[in-house]
Amino acid sequence: MERSELARICEAVLFAAGEPVETERLSFATETDPDEVRAALRELMDRYAFERRGIRILRLEDSWQMCSQNDLAPWVTKALETRRPPKLSASQLETLTIIAYYQPTTKAFVEKIRGVDSSYSVSALLNKKLIEENGRLEAPGRPILYRTTPDFLRTFGLESLEDLPEMEKIQFSTEPVGSDAHIAPGSENASDDQKKETEG
Repeated sequence: MERSELARICEAVLFAAGEPVETERLSFATETDPDEVRAALRELMDRYAFERRGIRILRLEDSWQMCSQNDLAPWVTKALETRRPPKLSASQLETLTIIAYYQPTTKAFVEKIRGVDSSYSVSALLNKKLIEENGRLEAPGRPILYRTTPDFLRTFGLESLEDLPEMEKIQFSTEPVGSDAHIAPGSENASDDQKKETEG
């Protein structure tokens, strides 16, 4: 097998593996002498370095791995952190679901549906930038209203909130306006921010 073809095969294997691959494995797969594999990979390493490529071949004892260049770490980290879905606990996912379907809404309304205190979950979702404050409800105590963010859409692969799967919403009977009540946007008791949200 020609050296250039061997290098192409090894390059493809390392790219697909995403982890260190032993020389012996590459030798077995290509039916080539281990020394030939090492020589082909050393040439590939030199070519990447000469061309200042964004990736490099790293040798770890007698294993090889493809990885990004060290000086590009800030951009790689920024891109992958944005793309990587944040880890959500069951309670956080439940809280996020309620806010997504009933937004803008209050923490008290979330707790009314869940039946448990949701302060930690709301705080965690704010830190993960999946929800944000959206004004205050015109009710005693003026509780904060929450809605989802553009990061929420990106994280779950949605173009808009209209892409959310249909779900039968819980209907509550009419009750006095208060911090534990959810006021539908656009109603006479809704805040200006809610009305703007509905009209927009």
